[in-house]
Formats: sequence, structure tokens, C-alpha cells
Amino acid sequence: MKNISSKKVVIAMSGGVDSSVAALVLKQQGYDITGVLLRTWTEPEKECLNSCCTPESMAAARNVAAILNIPFYVIDARDIFHTEIVDFFIDGYRRGITPNPCVRCNQVIRWGYLLEEAHNMGASHLATGHYARIVFGDTGSVILKKGLDEGKDQSYVLSGLSPEQLRCTILPIGEMKKSEVREIARQSGLTTAEKKDSQDLCFLAGDDYRHFLRRNAADIFKSGEILDTSGRTIGRHNGLPDFTIGQRKGLGAIQEPYYVIHKDIEKNVLIAGKAEELGANACFVENMNWITDPDTIAFNSIQVKIRYKAPAVPATIELPGNGSVCVKFNRDLRDITPGQQAAFYDKDNCLGGGQISQVFSL
Repeated sequence: MKNISSKKVVIAMSGGVDSSVAALVLKQQGYDITGVLLRTWTEPEKECLNSCCTPESMAAARNVAAILNIPFYVIDARDIFHTEIVDFFIDGYRRGITPNPCVRCNQVIRWGYLLEEAHNMGASHLATGHYARIVFGDTGSVILKKGLDEGKDQSYVLSGLSPEQLRCTILPIGEMKKSEVREIARQSGLTTAEKKDSQDLCFLAGDDYRHFLRRNAADIFKSGEILDTSGRTIGRHNGLPDFTIGQRKGLGAIQEPYYVIHKDIEKNVLIAGKAEELGANACFVENMNWITDPDTIAFNSIQVKIRYKAPAVPATIELPGNGSVCVKFNRDLRDITPGQQAAFYDKDNCLGGGQISQVFSL
């Protein structure tokens, strides 16, 4: 590894307004910065639709780098992205869960592959345009906090990062609101000032995930029965990957409103129930990543988010001692979903997160 300078930073640029302003802020603060855009995998002939590295996005990022007079490189990460993210996504649906590829991408691609590349370039830190904050405690512990803009907070998707990864991270716009970021971009003449935010998984290229899976993993779609909670057959499905917990649409010509309650992957059976049967108040979380030392956490007074846009809900936490975490919520939740990330909070502090593995009621 080359000698690492404490002032040299690699900024991950996507051609969007957030990473553009993050680069601008770093430049104004006197850091020696290099812009990098990761070229990730997209299906053949869909490259122009990938939400994070289209030719248009690359040109926008390169243009901002030119305005800021900083070096800019595109790094080809297509192979590792396909292996670590796309295969992970497909395998999740094969196993009957609903995976969260964005959390894994941050763990393995941005703060794995790209952070290593940054170090190899002589940089001490990786910077991004995420809306979250990093502070350090009196003892030197690292603390991940929600972004100041509650509506844009992205600490949830960073909850899988280790303290070591966070120590090598700078989040320049975590103290800003989105409106402020756009205004800074306008006043600074950045061409990305009005660019819309991307909402979809980048490798889906704007398509429905079901269509993507049918093109790339058609074998996981097998028709089977839809049963109600008493075991009565009420319909048929065309493949379990079409459904997620709490889903109402797509259940076919069932007279009454039914919702997806469970997917039995071994029997290829979909369990559906009425609204009053939907919901659970507990789950197990595995592959847990603690940002804050669990020995210092009051587990009877924290909140847990089960999806990116879900509110944080009060919960009590138990550590069974087998590496998993048992979460009991203070009320039933309709859409606790195996495969999704559970992120743990103490007010604004993100304590860590892990993958929901089993859902039940206590």
C-alpha cells in the first residue's frame, strides 16, 4: 500500500447533486480530493438506463470535476458488482427472502472495494454524498448519527458499516438539508443542481425487479398454491419471488382482500390472510454489525427501523448468545420482512444493523 496522506480524500461521485456538493465542500475545506465513479454491472443493452453510471451520469460527474479542477477517474467494478450484489440479490429470492442489495453494496463495494482502491491511491478517507453524520466520542469511539435532514437521512443504509470503515469516512453534507445542497449547487454553477434523485436499484435500469429476475433467474419461478392461514386453498401463484410480506396486489381473483403473510419456500406455497391476521411483533436479526459497543447500550429503550422509509419503532432487544439478536416491538408491525435490514437507534445515533432472519409473535 502506498503512503497514506491525512489530507488526501477520494470522493465517490455519481453525477448527482449530493456527491457534487460533497466534492465542492471538501475542495473548499482544503482537502486534496480525487473524484471516482464506479462503473457497475448492468444487463447488456441497458447501460443507458442504469441509475448510477449511465454515460450521462459519467459525463455529469466528469464535468463537475472539471469545474472543481480535481482529478477524475472511472473504475470498472462490473465483475465484482455482479458477483457480490447481483448474485446476492438473485440468491436471496431463490431462498425466499427479500434481500437489500443497497446495504450490501455499501458494505462490500463502496466501503470494501472502493475504500481499498482509495487507500491504494494514497488517500486516507473515502467521502460520499450520504445524508448521515459521523462523530467521535471522548474515548475515540466512532458514532454514526442520522442526517440533519430527517426526510433524507441515509444512516439506515450505512448501518452495516463497521467502526473501522466509518473511521475512514467523511460525509460532507450530513449537516445540510437537501434544499440547502441544491442551492449551494446552483450558486456554485454546478450542472447537477437540478438533477432528480434516483429511486430505483441501479442494476434494474428502471425495470421491475420481477422482470429482471425472470430474465436472469427464470428457474426460481414455479407455480404453486396460495393457502389461507387455516390451510384452505384459495388460489395459485406463478412464483414466490413475485411477492413480499404485506403485499395485497397480485393474488389473483380472490374475492376478499387478502395479504401475503408468509412464503414457504420448501413447499412453494404462499400463505395469505386477512388484514387482521397480518402483522407480528418480534423478529430475529442475524449477521449483526455493531457500530456502538453493545455492552454500553440500554437495550430496553431503543428504536428499530425495518425498512429504509419505515419509521423507527420502540423495541426491546435481547442477545440470546448465539450471535443473533431478538427484537420485540411494542406493537404489531405489518411488514417485517426476512432479508431486509433492521437498523437500531438510540435517538439520532445509529447503533448498528443486521439482516432480519425470522419473524414471529410473542
